[in-house]
Amino acid sequence: MFEIDKQKDFFVGIDSDGCAFDTMELKHKECFIPNTIKYYGLQAISKYAREAAEFVNLYSKSRGINRFPALTETLEWLQKRPEVKARDFKIEIPASLDKWIKEETKLGNPALEKLLETVDDPDLKLALEWSLKVNETVADMVSNVPPFPLVRESLEKLYDKADMLVCSATPNEALKAEWGEHGLDKFVVEICGQESGNKKETLANAAKYDADKSLMLGDAPGDFNAAKANNCLFYPINPGAEDASWQRFYDEGIDKFFDGSFAGEYEQMLIAEFEKYLPENPPWPVDG
Repeated sequence: MFEIDKQKDFFVGIDSDGCAFDTMELKHKECFIPNTIKYYGLQAISKYAREAAEFVNLYSKSRGINRFPALTETLEWLQKRPEVKARDFKIEIPASLDKWIKEETKLGNPALEKLLETVDDPDLKLALEWSLKVNETVADMVSNVPPFPLVRESLEKLYDKADMLVCSATPNEALKAEWGEHGLDKFVVEICGQESGNKKETLANAAKYDADKSLMLGDAPGDFNAAKANNCLFYPINPGAEDASWQRFYDEGIDKFFDGSFAGEYEQMLIAEFEKYLPENPPWPVDG
């Protein structure tokens, strides 16, 4: 885990994809999902595979989770899909991948590559090949995607008083490319992606700051859970209403954070609103 060197009185963790940058739809629909269909042989049920992957990664309470558990959750939803069963299409959840996901906290390619130095497992090899190809596709596809309006201005407003840290499940290399491309990296102390540990681990840095002086900005329930596990305040960037969320943060959220009025009624109102955006269950019928 990256250890922050406290310089200022306040701490702010910021998620990247779907929170600071409007890249979630592009990355998943154009990069992740086509490779998932190809590498996991889902061509015969591609329509349902796409719907399941979009639900998990974009439109459900699992939004924003690490790519590997998102992959297995997608397969799990497909197992329960009546239309998939009607086609007599068998979906297998790779047991070794599932075990690795449960045991490893740094769920990234380096940890998987290290494991494959000691075991010869075709399912883990396939997961790594898929993940590497996703990274290659993202690097080729994702560029010229600016941050949401008022992200830059918000970081400028926070900068004098807050140590800021990117806290994301995206690979470090992609994060550094995106934040560097748009000149936002100068505002943050460090950029921490999946190789640095999970979000809960990264946000442990908040313990260095006084109560109610640490804040996490995120667009997914996982961001909220990581924040609460570390006694951080939480400001949601609502999926589908990102521009309005950043406008409110810039206009009032930052001031409330700095003047001590964010905690309590204001934060509770934000969280109650946020929880209405993402469902737990898909819009299609499921078996089992």
